Amino acid sequence: MSKVEDFLTAAQEQEIVAAIRSAEKTTSGEIRVHIEKHTDLDVLERTYELFHFLKMDNTIQRNGVLIYVAVEDKSFAIYGDQGINAVVPENFWKSTRDIILNKFKEGDFTQGLVDGILVAGEQLQHYFPWDHGDINELSDEISKG
Repeated sequence: MSKVEDFLTAAQEQEIVAAIRSAEKTTSGEIRVHIEKHTDLDVLERTYELFHFLKMDNTIQRNGVLIYVAVEDKSFAIYGDQGINAVVPENFWKSTRDIILNKFKEGDFTQGLVDGILVAGEQLQHYFPWDHGDINELSDEISKG
């Protein structure tokens, strides 16, 4: 499986988008997923680069989260904006990463992303609870490169 288009079906993409919407109902944090075929960069460096390219650093509370997947490289990373990193413990993303990784190892990419997104939302609500004035600042759709 080397093509981005073959990584997820349309129905699987909609499951992931639904998970993002569900997670964002309890937090003002903004979660996105980006999938691409390959990166020549270190996976975390590429995630950081995409984070800025997708303008995820423009949220009011600087609480955006990007889950990046490089399909051919069989790698992924999670990047949280400075507003998150300023208030959470150092290993904040470890449990989310482990949940995704375990499902990916089983070949269940959709469930790995869904579970990771939902856990990220649960964790973020402690630091960035949803408020009646919150608006969805970033697209919930999966971006592809």
